Amino acid sequence: MKPLFANRMFQWILLIVFCSYLALMSSLILHKAPKLNDFATTKTIPLSNQVLPENSVQTSDQTQPSPLSHRIVEYHIAVSLIPEQKMLEGTETVSWENPGKKPVSEIYFHLYPNAFESTKTSFNRESGGKLREDKMTSASNGWMKLQSFETTLGQDLMSHLSFVQPDDGNTNDHTLMKVRLSDPIGPGEKISFTMKFSVKLPYVYARMGYADDFYMAGQWFPKIAVYEPAGTRGRLEEGWNLHQYHGNSEFYADFGIYDVSIQVPSAYIVAATGFPVNPAAEKNNRKTYHFYADDVHDFAWSASPNFVYYEEPFSTPNVPGVKIKLYLDPSHKNFKTRYMQAAKKALTRYSEWYGAYPYSTLSIVVPPENGNGAGGMEYPTLITAWGTVASANDLSLERVVVHEIGHQFWYGMVASNEFEEAWLDEGFTSYAEDKVMEREYGSKPNLPLEASYVTSPESLKLNSWEYGHHGQYAENVYTRAKLVLNSIEKDVGPELMQKTLKAYFQQWKFRHPSTQDFQAILEKTTQKSWKPFFDSFVYGGLMIDYTVDNIHIRKTTEKNQTSYTSEVLIRKQGGSFPNVPIHFHFSDGTSIDKVWNSESNDTLFKLIHTSPVDWVRIDPEHKMLMENKHINNFMKTNIDPTATIRWNTSFLKILETLFNSVSW
Repeated sequence: MKPLFANRMFQWILLIVFCSYLALMSSLILHKAPKLNDFATTKTIPLSNQVLPENSVQTSDQTQPSPLSHRIVEYHIAVSLIPEQKMLEGTETVSWENPGKKPVSEIYFHLYPNAFESTKTSFNRESGGKLREDKMTSASNGWMKLQSFETTLGQDLMSHLSFVQPDDGNTNDHTLMKVRLSDPIGPGEKISFTMKFSVKLPYVYARMGYADDFYMAGQWFPKIAVYEPAGTRGRLEEGWNLHQYHGNSEFYADFGIYDVSIQVPSAYIVAATGFPVNPAAEKNNRKTYHFYADDVHDFAWSASPNFVYYEEPFSTPNVPGVKIKLYLDPSHKNFKTRYMQAAKKALTRYSEWYGAYPYSTLSIVVPPENGNGAGGMEYPTLITAWGTVASANDLSLERVVVHEIGHQFWYGMVASNEFEEAWLDEGFTSYAEDKVMEREYGSKPNLPLEASYVTSPESLKLNSWEYGHHGQYAENVYTRAKLVLNSIEKDVGPELMQKTLKAYFQQWKFRHPSTQDFQAILEKTTQKSWKPFFDSFVYGGLMIDYTVDNIHIRKTTEKNQTSYTSEVLIRKQGGSFPNVPIHFHFSDGTSIDKVWNSESNDTLFKLIHTSPVDWVRIDPEHKMLMENKHINNFMKTNIDPTATIRWNTSFLKILETLFNSVSW
């Protein structure tokens, strides 16, 4: 037995050491206590639910992984769905960091639901109250109202709010709001606001709203605009990137953190960006879901009492582990396996080709058929598919899923400006979608036919609303943009093209790149200038157009030998192609192929042969992917004029039928 004195001395020593430790820790905690503007950084989320950077390792002491992005914004939102009134009632606390080098005296918020306030908004004027094949109805009005707006220090800013219309001056458009600040926010400093807001949901025809008891909340909360430091997307001076909600445009926002509670009637199931922090809590016939997401630039959710829910874990060497969640309208429950397989194939290929999908969840919402206005849309870690049973008969079901998951990479992580450079989003995704569909389903695109859809080519650098009608926007930022990327691949080969896209993704993920940034990566990987190509087909609005302009034949007889001199005029009427292939066919069945470097605007081929040329075709193998007027690539000699008229009329009728069948 130890002496009693020694035991007590040891206890006193332990007590003194323990008290000293408590004092030290208290001092550290007080010293590190967050400022009011940093309130949200104190929330702790279990590591197993966190987004992990590529090649990260979970250490034994459970240290937090490094952020993947510069988290400019932090949102804490509580929202309640009131189905009887088709309303959302919410509170929001948002923190914003000034990423620039100058003080900021005003801040801007997007209030997107106000696009549906009346027929006079810019969105409805430009779209004609229609998106794709879905049209607004008498129930399609919606709006957002702020009941309060103040700083977290208690300063009321309601009198500091005003609507601005920098794009078109339309005073009936209330989708962009300016907030005047009493005190400027210095570089690197933060400011936080709290607000109460209400949203009247429209009957869905354009991404957000309701269809019976199905609800889609996209762009549903007051959302801070992007403040771009100098150098961002080639910007010379820092400043706000400010645009209204237009008929053709989509969205642009900074990366950050979202902590969102969603209250719905107890019978409703909720799908949302991110992952659930804890199980849904039920009280008084209402259920509250709590979701969290970081390193994302948007948050969307959907709710319905009719969702048929499935989930499956999935992983590959480039997908460390993701839970795929399906929220199916009941009429689509028999297609569960097809949705799952399409999601897995898409995630596998995109992560293999470009970079790992870093999030722990991917949710797929399939709306009812009368909710198609919400279908075919992308949000971080959540997509909406197409709501139609007819998709069971072809691959359109798979194609929509593959396309929207592509946006997790080209939009979700490489966050281009969809207001100003939509082709970096839609064009890249359409190109990648085709690669997956061909690789996994054997569905190869008919690019020459798709090129013929392009009837109004424009620069890919136009603002989205400057394309005019939606068809012109779509044929450029989807189809023509995809043709640009395929033309590059045709020149450099598939392996170098994939290397280029992977380098672009790796350098610009979780950032905001521009067209010039992509061009720089392309020139670095291919070791050559792409300026002439970009000037013509990206910054310019050209398509390739070569014509067989004329065929003139002279018969010559010398020493009982007859020969024919065939003169064929080829003319360039659009953008250039370095080596134009031309096939000449003679009436005796022989043929020759020639190549024209097309440095001039036209050239005359003189062919001497024992028989005359009877037809000529430019680019018989369709190597010139940017050519959209194939009808003038062919000319036949000695043909009955009435047959010529009949053939041309028939061909144009076929094209007309094809155009009418296209849907975007």
